[in-house]
Amino acid sequence: MSQAVIVVDENDNVATALRALEEGESIQAAVGDRAVGITVRQAIPFGHKVALRDIQTGQSVIKYGEEIGLATCKILSGQHTHVHNVVGPERRENRA
Repeated sequence: MSQAVIVVDENDNVATALRALEEGESIQAAVGDRAVGITVRQAIPFGHKVALRDIQTGQSVIKYGEEIGLATCKILSGQHTHVHNVVGPERRENRA
């Protein structure tokens, strides 16, 4: 069976989809030396991100070991994580 997602850094709280993921699908993500089981909550296109664990409003979204933005609302494990619920560094200052 082929790998569904990739996680580069053990501090990442999102994984990148290596193929389209279907709602309700159970996947495994290799995070460091452990496997994390996730149930996909909604369809996620190839190349987009899926939350590995719950991310609270205002919390950093970490991909490849780097902060790529802040959650604009609570993101549940298995949810699609993209521009609809993450604000990037260039727009943070305008969110007050």
